[in-house]
Amino acid sequence: MPATAHIEKHFTATAAVRDIVIGMSDGLTVPFALAAGITGAIASTRIVVTAGLAEIVAGSIAMGLGGYLAAKTDSEHYASEMRREIAETVEIPDQEEEEVAKVFREYGLAEEHLRPVVSAICSNQKRWVDFMMRFELGLEEPEKTRAARSAVTIAFSYVVGGLIPLAPYMLMPRVFAALEISVGVTLLALLAFGFIKAKFTDVSPVRGALQTALVGGLAAAAAFFLARLVNLR
Repeated sequence: MPATAHIEKHFTATAAVRDIVIGMSDGLTVPFALAAGITGAIASTRIVVTAGLAEIVAGSIAMGLGGYLAAKTDSEHYASEMRREIAETVEIPDQEEEEVAKVFREYGLAEEHLRPVVSAICSNQKRWVDFMMRFELGLEEPEKTRAARSAVTIAFSYVVGGLIPLAPYMLMPRVFAALEISVGVTLLALLAFGFIKAKFTDVSPVRGALQTALVGGLAAAAAFFLARLVNLR
């Protein structure tokens, strides 16, 4: 009887997926809450649209810049740690070899098998440094274009997410009617986004959808009623 091939299914969220999640989640929630809050204070679609577009532009730039700086910091940190590891393999090679051995001991490798493996790794400095970066420090080398791509991905995702709750105000003259449509459309978008995000992260899709919609809905409701309360005074 032929053996059934064992296929492992693992999802490792790529940097691009993480950036889309960051941009879309904030893009759907923040402009939605802002538009609802302004609606609660000022019954004018023109003002809601103007303020919403201004927020989307400012938010996408801020989020994109934040993503760029975070990715740039990761690259600089990796480069700094690599320089330190290269120097240590030259200046204190015995200690660095022992650190390689320690990694394998933690995996249960016997001493008689350990030394040949350590010698093979340490015979090549690049391989030695790469090993230390990955297994001692837990660092993976960032892609060279990561910072720029992160900035663009997050900013674009934020704009796409932000236009969803704002679209009804652009198309409808009556502000409260636009608010009702915006709430329905955005909650559906939040449910769909939460469902898809949960599928990627191996969380219950229903739970992920409801959590995402709940957070966005509460943010918008709080903004709306706070604005109404202030406006009544």
